[in-house]
Amino acid sequence: MQRTFSLAGLLRLRHVQQEEAAAELARANRRLRETAARRERAYALLEETASAVGDSTTLVAVAAARASSRSMLAALDAVTNDQQSDANRAQAAFNAARAGSIGLEKLEHKHAVALATEDVRAEQGVIDELASTAWHREREGA
Repeated sequence: MQRTFSLAGLLRLRHVQQEEAAAELARANRRLRETAARRERAYALLEETASAVGDSTTLVAVAAARASSRSMLAALDAVTNDQQSDANRAQAAFNAARAGSIGLEKLEHKHAVALATEDVRAEQGVIDELASTAWHREREGA
C-alpha cells in the first residue's frame, strides 16, 4: 500500500477552499452585525426625538427629523435584507466546502487506519517469525 495519502494535495486544496469560505462567512456576518447596530442606533435616535412641541417651527423640524429617520430605517432594512442574503449564500458556500473536505478527511482516516493495520500485521509477522525460530532452536538444542 502506498505510504502517503494519494489525495493529500486535493485535501489541502479543499481545506484552503473551506478556510476561504469561512473567512467570507465571517465577513458577511460581521457586516450584518454592523448594520444591525446602526439600525439599533437609528431607532434609539428616533425615540430620543423631542415630542414636546411648542410652536409650528418645532413641529415641522420634529416631523422632518422623524421622516428622515424612517427613511434611514427603511434603507437600513433593505441593506440588512441584502446582507442577510449574502450571509446565507456565504453559509451555503461554507457548508459545501466543508462537505467536500469531510469526504476526503474520511478517506484519509481510512488510509491511515489501513496503514496502521498493515504495520501491525508486518510487525506481528516478524514477532511470529522470531518466536518460531527461537522455539525451533530450543527443540533442536534439547
